Amino acid sequence: MNKVACIGECMIEMSEHPDGRITRGFGGDTLNTAIYLARLGVHVDYITALGDDSWSADMLAAWQAEGVGTAYVARMAGRLPGLYVIQTDTAGERRFSYWRDRAPARDIFAEPHAAAVARALPTFTHLYLSGISLSLYGATGRAALGAALDAAKSGGTRIVFDTNFRPRGWPDLDEARAAYRDLFARADIVFASTEDLQPLFGDAEAALRREALHAEIVLKHATPTCGIIVGAETADVAAAPVPRVIDTTAAGDSFAAGYLAARINGRSPVEAARAGHRVAGAVVQHRGAIIPRDAMPKEVL
Repeated sequence: MNKVACIGECMIEMSEHPDGRITRGFGGDTLNTAIYLARLGVHVDYITALGDDSWSADMLAAWQAEGVGTAYVARMAGRLPGLYVIQTDTAGERRFSYWRDRAPARDIFAEPHAAAVARALPTFTHLYLSGISLSLYGATGRAALGAALDAAKSGGTRIVFDTNFRPRGWPDLDEARAAYRDLFARADIVFASTEDLQPLFGDAEAALRREALHAEIVLKHATPTCGIIVGAETADVAAAPVPRVIDTTAAGDSFAAGYLAARINGRSPVEAARAGHRVAGAVVQHRGAIIPRDAMPKEVL
């Protein structure tokens, strides 16, 4: 049976509405992907760390209600999860503000938690993480993560990397480039965007062809189109237009879920890209990272 583990951080999400109201939810890029994978019928666990507070307890309950496994979520006494605020402009483009420097997720690859996580990773068929995940851990944590990924990969686990580059998380761009190159070399599937990679590598496609030699590459363009690169084979897959874009939060995360779920179910990369577009097209028509269950597209895979 295929089993996916998503690795990263979930935060308290505060969404600011046009009338000034603020509503609370939970979100984080890899957590968003985990929830959409679960809704698409994929067996998925989330690997992170939380505090021992009531918000952390609410998060766990919410993930479990969505069908996301929480057996590998560490709880750290006296710690609180990170928080972010979403503001959107009239075109639906989002801006994030973060409070997360002491979030417990940053220490999941520090002892004593790192050893338990390393033992768990080879039990999954796919491991999904992002550039935001990488930015959490620091050099020591990334080294522990890399060793754990290598051990899992040697047993047949596939590594899926979403580039999600956020400059605030990387004060040193050379450090970011090195971390990304390490993951590109390990990855079996790479989700990238021209917007993400331009600050790091300039020409995104050239960088991916150079750095992710053995990966199945999904490159999202500025227009609602993605390019698929598998060895010498390439294809462009356009998204169907949506009636109205309300909020682009989690568009990429939900696309990745649709794509990965389709690939796990034996669909081709082009069919998987269409599935990703269908999920993302529904998500951008609602506010916040996680849309209501009844707003999910009826046919994805």
